[in-house]
Amino acid sequence: MAAVVLIGSQWGDEGKGKITDFLAEKADMVVRYQGGNNAGHTVVANGEEFKLHLIPSGILYQDKTCVIGNGVVIDPKVLLEELSYLEERKIKTGKLLISSNAQVIMPYHLVLDGLEEEARGDKKIGTTKRGIGPAYMDKASRVGIRIIDLLDKEEFAEKLGRNLEEKNNLIVKIYGKEALKFEDIFDTYLGYAEQLRPMVADSSLAIDECIQAGEKVLFEGAQGTLLDIDHGTYPYVTSSSPIAGGACVGAGIGPTRINRVVGVIKAYTTRVGEGPFPTELLDGTGEEMRANGHEFGTTTGRPRRCGWLDAVIARYAARISGISDFAVTKLDVLTGLKTLKICVGYRVDGEIIYEFPQSQKIFKLCQPIYEELPGWQEDLTHVQHFEELPQAAQNYIRRIEELTGVPATLVAVGPGREQTIVRGTIF
Repeated sequence: MAAVVLIGSQWGDEGKGKITDFLAEKADMVVRYQGGNNAGHTVVANGEEFKLHLIPSGILYQDKTCVIGNGVVIDPKVLLEELSYLEERKIKTGKLLISSNAQVIMPYHLVLDGLEEEARGDKKIGTTKRGIGPAYMDKASRVGIRIIDLLDKEEFAEKLGRNLEEKNNLIVKIYGKEALKFEDIFDTYLGYAEQLRPMVADSSLAIDECIQAGEKVLFEGAQGTLLDIDHGTYPYVTSSSPIAGGACVGAGIGPTRINRVVGVIKAYTTRVGEGPFPTELLDGTGEEMRANGHEFGTTTGRPRRCGWLDAVIARYAARISGISDFAVTKLDVLTGLKTLKICVGYRVDGEIIYEFPQSQKIFKLCQPIYEELPGWQEDLTHVQHFEELPQAAQNYIRRIEELTGVPATLVAVGPGREQTIVRGTIF
């Protein structure tokens, strides 16, 4: 039995798709446990690039069972488009399972997401406007529509009618927009339901049976630790729990099933959207990182804010999720920089702190305390073994390990599967 949780250790966009794809080779089942199509993975497999938003990256391996867990919010239109996209590219999707308890993103969620964000003005959160937050709000309010409801015509009609009355009151009376029509939504979503019906299952049971049979399961989170609804940079967060504990709730497994937690950490730091970012670089170095790392959102195309690696954040992520191994990605992007910096602490009003502050008011005031290391000029993209890296690159990785107390078991030196240095066993 082996169950591994893979999480983002920063603000998301750490390259989890590539690491999921790499680890999925040895897994029997890959499970996505939270988030929605507000997140995306770009995976390079056999020289081809694939952009995925809802379906686990393991789908690129034809023999793997892939699961969209109960903690995910699903836009059926987006999911069906993604299935068509994969099938057009000759990727078989017949082994995909969808949790019957997963929540459905409805048209009113998308409308309200956009209207609410617009109404915030200069206090906007930076939502992708994909309806994620409003869908999770309905889930918490116990009025959400689940996949299993979508498959029952009478149940779906009752819940949609009740919800639409409430949502249209907001859309029309508060925001002054046109009401959504019941018939249009009902007919369209019944069509979606019939297309998805063969894939719907009790995913928690399927996962448990796989683990009980001694097979390997990889749990894949979206976003990252600092976007966690409880432990992130609130309110500039997502509406679910990307941390390792979220896998238990979002997939329906007990914590004693989990053997290892792999935290994906970029060799530098990026962030999309609003909120404080102590190590952000607003100069030519930041632009160079963005260009060399192709730092644009898979889902939105938005340019990512770039900055030096923050060891305070990495150490915090390790603590919150019990990370056993780091997978360091995009080390090759730093090639050519003469000097590298790692943030080892913060200075706040003359005081030095070494732990992530709970108050966002304080976090906004944090000034990074840097440790400088020499860079390297050599191309890393063809390196297969850690000892073959330039000494400066080896020292950089070892310093990350020292500052976080977590071994860097995987080191990525490019986007391809083969561009991954392995320093230990995960599965």
